[in-house]
This record gives sequence, C-alpha cells and structure tokens, in this order.
Amino acid sequence: MNRTQSSRAIGEGNDEQRPDAVTNKDASLPSRSKGTEPRPLQLLAPARDADTAIVAIDNGADAVYMGAPSHGARAAAANSIDDIRRACQYAHRYDARIYVTVNTIIYDDELDDVHRMVWDLYRAGIDALIVQDMSLLRMDLPPIALHASTQCDIRTPQKARFLAQAGFGQIVLPRESSLDDIRRYAREVPRDTTLEAFVHGALCVCYSGDCRASLVAGGRSANRGCCAQMCRLPYDLVDADGNVLMRERHLLSLRDLNRMGDLAAMADAGISSFKIEGRLKSASYVANVTAAYSQALDAVIAASDGRYRRASAGTSVPAFNPDVSRAFNRGFTRYFINDTMPGKGETASWDTPKFIGVPVARVIGGRGPGIRVHADTDLANGDGLGYFDDNHEYRGFRVNRVSADLSTIFPAGLVEPLRVGTVLYRNYDKAFEDVLARGAKRRIPITMSLRRVDGSRIALEVNDSGRSASITAVLDEVPRQQARTPQDTVRASLLARLGDTIYTLASLTDALDSDEFVPAKTLTTLRRHALEMLDRDAVAVRPIEARRADTAKADALEGRDLTFHDNVANARAREFYKAHGAAKIEPAMEINMPDFTRPVRVMTCRYCLRREMGACLRTPQGKQLPNRLYLRPISETVSASVGLLRLTFDCAACRMHVDAMPKSEH
Repeated sequence: MNRTQSSRAIGEGNDEQRPDAVTNKDASLPSRSKGTEPRPLQLLAPARDADTAIVAIDNGADAVYMGAPSHGARAAAANSIDDIRRACQYAHRYDARIYVTVNTIIYDDELDDVHRMVWDLYRAGIDALIVQDMSLLRMDLPPIALHASTQCDIRTPQKARFLAQAGFGQIVLPRESSLDDIRRYAREVPRDTTLEAFVHGALCVCYSGDCRASLVAGGRSANRGCCAQMCRLPYDLVDADGNVLMRERHLLSLRDLNRMGDLAAMADAGISSFKIEGRLKSASYVANVTAAYSQALDAVIAASDGRYRRASAGTSVPAFNPDVSRAFNRGFTRYFINDTMPGKGETASWDTPKFIGVPVARVIGGRGPGIRVHADTDLANGDGLGYFDDNHEYRGFRVNRVSADLSTIFPAGLVEPLRVGTVLYRNYDKAFEDVLARGAKRRIPITMSLRRVDGSRIALEVNDSGRSASITAVLDEVPRQQARTPQDTVRASLLARLGDTIYTLASLTDALDSDEFVPAKTLTTLRRHALEMLDRDAVAVRPIEARRADTAKADALEGRDLTFHDNVANARAREFYKAHGAAKIEPAMEINMPDFTRPVRVMTCRYCLRREMGACLRTPQGKQLPNRLYLRPISETVSASVGLLRLTFDCAACRMHVDAMPKSEH
C-alpha cells in the first residue's frame, strides 16, 4: 500500500505536545463576513461527561462544552483529562469542537494549578477555553482560543468590544439579550468575533455572574461553581408591615428558555453559535434537545440562500422524532428576544421548579392498591407520573404496572389517596426514553473514484468535501484480469460497504473497464486503508482557532472603579484591569465578605415580579400593590442567615434588584 499526495496538503508532522497541532492561524471563523462565503452556524451542546459529549455529536452538535477537572461553573460536572481527550478524539472526526469551561473566579493560591491544568487540556486536544477570570490572560498559556463566559456579565456592547480586543474570539451574550441588543453587539465587536447566545434550557433569574444570593445565604458561591439555586426555593411575598400577599410560591423561579422558532432571526442579527444549557442533564435529554435544534438549524440554513452553513461535517439521523416538550422543562419562555417585557404569567414558574410533564390521565376513583383513572393516552410500566396535592405541592411516583385496559395504575410504593378529579402528569415517558436509547447515526458523505494507474497499480481516490479532505490510496501488483460478465455492479457493491464507519457514499466513479475483474479481497483492502487514511488526515488538517492577541487600548477602562460585582479575586486579574486603566479595584465578595450589617445587593434581574403579577408600577394595576415588597424565605437554611429579600424596581431601566436584609432589621 502506497500513499500519494492528496489534492490538499497534508501536515507532515505533529507538535509533540498536542496530537492535532497542525494549525492554520489564518483560519478564523468570521461570524459576519461580507464576502460570498457562507457563514458557519454552530450548534453548541452541553455534556456532563465524555459519553454525553459523544451523544451530543451523534445527534448533530457542531461543538460541545464540558467541565474541566476543576474551576467550572458546574462543580458537579467536572471531567478528567483522559475523558476530555476521548471526547476530543471523537468530535474532531466530524470537525466538531470541544470547549472546556474554566469559568469560575480563581484564588491566588490556585493560579499555578490552573496554569498546569490548562496546558494539560491543550495537550488533550481541546479547541477553546470558556473563562471568566481575567487572570488567564496574564498567564503563559498555550496558543489556545479563549471564549468569554456568560459569567463575565457582558451586559453592554462596550464590554463585549473590550473583551474581544483583549483576546477573546467568542463572546457569550446575556440570556436577556433581545434581537435589537444582538444587533448592537454585532456592530460593536470586531467582525471576526463570534457571538454566542443561549437558545434553550434553564434561565438564571439574574444576570449571570452577578448573583451572590447563594453566597450570602449559605456560603456557597455561584461564581465558584457551587450555586445553591436560591431562585428555585419557595417564598412568601410580604409588604413592609409583614402582611402576606402570596404564600409559599416559587416567585424567582423562571421557566426554561426555548428559542427554536427564533434561530433564523438570531442568525440574521449576528449570532453564529447557538447554545443549549444543561451540563448536569442526562444523556437522553441532550440527545433529544440537540437533535431537535440540529434539525431546526438545518432548516434555517436550507432557507438562507447560501448565506449560512453548518460549522461541522456530517449529517445526523436520529432513530427518534425529537420533541423538546418531552424533555425536562419548567414550561417555556422566549424571554426578551423581541425587546418587550413579557406579559403577565409569561416568564416564571411559580407553582414548582420541577418538571411537571404533560397531562395524561384523571383520577376517577380507587382506594385499594391501584388508582382508577381515565387515561387520555397510552401509559406504560415504568412511566413517571406526578400530581399536585391538597397543598399544591407537586409530588410524583413511578408506575409499576398498568392494567391492560389502561383503567388502573399500580404505583411502585405507597401513594397517598388521591382525590377524584386529580390530574396526573407524565414527567417520564418510558416508551419515549426507550426510543431515545436507540441513538443516532452521524455520517459524512464522501465520493470515490476508482481507476487504474501505471498498468499494474490500482488507485482509489476518496474526497470529503465537508472537511475539505482528499486522499488517494494505491495498491501495487494488481494485474489486469478479464471477467466473462460485467463487474461494475459488483465493484460498486463492495466499495459501498462502509459498515460502522462514519461515512456514507454519495457517489462512485468507476473508470475501470466494465469486464475487468478485481478480487473482492483487493477492493476491501483498498477501501479500508483509504478510509483509515482519510480519517487520520482529515483530523490532521483541521483548522484550529488561534489565540487572539490583546489589542485593547491601555486606557480602555480609564477612570472606572471596579466593585465586587466585577469578581476580581487574584493578583493577576488585578494586573490585567490595572493595565487597561482601571482605577480602584474592590475585591470579589468571595474573598472580602461584608459584615452584613446593612442590605447587600445579591441580584439584578431583567425579570420583574410586578410585571409577572400584572402589576407594573407604570400601570393602574401597579398602583394597587404596595411599593415596598419583600420575599420571606421559607427554607430554614436561608432564613438562618438572611432576614428578608428586599425588592426594588428601577422602572426607567426595567430592572428589579434583590437585596438581602440582615436578620437584625427584622
């Protein structure tokens, strides 16, 4: 077997420190190119581990983000270097990318460990770091791309421009961004900066990176990956006199984001990376949601008249019909995408922060081991069902068995007697989960060309246009033999047997004589070696996004005082901000906790409780509600540290502030 030079140059050697270090430093990924080249659109999926990353890639993700061994904003989703390497090796076969989160603030005594970890991640083959702490820009880092995390609290186009000029090639915009906001960001940042936005999943009630509720109430910092999710807890709504206006409702718990219908508008506004939230979600959740958004993004591209293309190679064909309504959700909201305040009851999920599911049955009786129901759809053994009890608390149980006529449900374990008329919701669909387990096949279309060269040699050229890779495999000493019958169909059948490879045959050109006989073993060997070479070389020539230089003006932050809201927790981060003109720099709250003798601002939200209640202060209904409102914690853990949460309303900016009040004031 001989290898001939391909139509595209192949890297002859690799950096000893990194398996795929053949770089193309000119190969930026412009998000808003003026030329005729289609702009790549990227579907960015979450993964809690390497296996989930592979599931995401199989179901159509162009990129996956996952946690580093430490210092990720989801501490429970950390991964080993070996697992990250395995995810990279799988993703890169499809020219898909692996981004790793190192997006917490970093303490001084952790800087050396983080530095070593970043080099380990680079050698493992990752494509970019998603970071919050500016200390990384003052480290001796490998030439790896940096993405500005949503934890950077990029609330203005000016901050996005500064970060892009400081060295970040991709900017994650706030979830609160509208289409008009996105257009303003796109006009402000350099043209070769990729803008990224969340399109699906859980919403933080406040601006990301600017929440200290968990830290103040229980010592668990969201900026250190340990958020206690105080926004999902129940509260009483009270006035200044302690009168209860609402009792035990989840008043800060938002619905989940769903912008599947907005992808085209977001792309037109300047978004190139569409991000799904969920690094703690199951593999089945990731498969379902990723497949749904991959199909939606394909439809956007198909209707774009060549303006857009997918950022990776291959087509995913799931063995199921994706349906995001059947994945975990708290109800859906488009949030502020149209730059209008959502109306009453359009944003929050006050009843429960859990996944209710869809209504499937109604209780009609039963006091024995079974629950008699009227079912609206098929039920199955193993389904998960839930209901609201007399206290309006959501409770659930697993189905052990369903009668053949669907009239009786037998729960697994004891369930309290249910009132006649109680609605049962299915929050775990066993049949659908079984279909999801069948997975998806992702295949890259290739073309083949079979020909004879130099008399006794036979060549198979294989082209993969999706990854711009081409190789030619040649076998020596294959003498010409004539058959009695045409061999075209036989040769085509043998070469098309791609089996469990990642390829599918788009077309075959056979230049051999119709009656020329080639042994099946010869064709099989030629095909196998050609695909092995293509696999290896396509990865080797894969463009790698280079680290950006810091070109920000030295006085970019001149005169600005940084507060604890800027999350500066180490000396190198202070060096970074001082070098760019910052004046006074207050330490992060994590290393300089206030004495808490006065109110502390723990959240700033675009979500407005008054608006959700239909009582905006700018409306007549708002005048009927007291101006001063408070949330009283129900959780003993929170109430042990915090008195009330004071709500103040900045109507000019349409913002709501949440301040933790010391217990001494109450």
